[in-house]
Amino acid sequence: MSDERMQALRYRILRYTPNLVRDEWINVGVLLEQVQPEAAARRAVRILDDERGFNRLRRLHSSVDESLLRNLAPEFEARLAGSEEEVSRYIEKLDETLSNVLQFSPQRAVLAENFDAELDRLYREHVAPPPQARTGIVESTKEWIRARLNDIFRRRGVLQKMEHGIRVGQFTQPGDPFRIDYAYRYNGTRGYLHAVPLGRDYSTAKVFAYTAERIRAKLPRTEFSAVTEVPPSPENRRHEFILRLFEDQQIAILPLNRVEAFAEALRPRLR
Repeated sequence: MSDERMQALRYRILRYTPNLVRDEWINVGVLLEQVQPEAAARRAVRILDDERGFNRLRRLHSSVDESLLRNLAPEFEARLAGSEEEVSRYIEKLDETLSNVLQFSPQRAVLAENFDAELDRLYREHVAPPPQARTGIVESTKEWIRARLNDIFRRRGVLQKMEHGIRVGQFTQPGDPFRIDYAYRYNGTRGYLHAVPLGRDYSTAKVFAYTAERIRAKLPRTEFSAVTEVPPSPENRRHEFILRLFEDQQIAILPLNRVEAFAEALRPRLR
């Protein structure tokens, strides 16, 4: 891979430190900044936002301040949406304004080809809770699908033109923690793709179907695709349920073995 395609980025991990005396912490977020070029300066933050993560926090620290942590994402995002001067000032003062139980790790540099994909990787590696025995298969399959998608979209030249980790609260309910994996636009149409394992858990499929219905109510010109690890089998009752669910909400099922062709067809539309 040519270094000319790589971006110089820097990141810091946000730590929750409920016991300052013992100097113990849990990673709860990541702040990523684009170093250069200055004209394209970009910053984004991703804070712990799923119930598995909060369940893990409760097990480790029963007195965790959930209200503080759940309000972090809206606060950061509102601040980072300001002017370049306001954001720069805010970033400089972050270490001073964070509470005693919230601290930033030392800043580190990293080279990456895609800003959004790198933010997703850093969150997954530093913040997301490890898979548990009961849900580990589903979680691992979803991450495997997303890793494959990132690779295919990168090779086909569409990854940079997509949005990543799209919050859906504006379409569903304020504070909704669900994020759609990818989004794109062309000729007034918005498209959304989400990794949906056909494993033993229906929840991802149900939430994506509900979200698609709410988005389409506000944005009529939309298309949705659920990326699955294998083609669904009509003989499998679980697959049959998901097929009917997605058919009702006009969600196309896109098995991984068809993503290369999908990306190739999408590429000229995104120019």
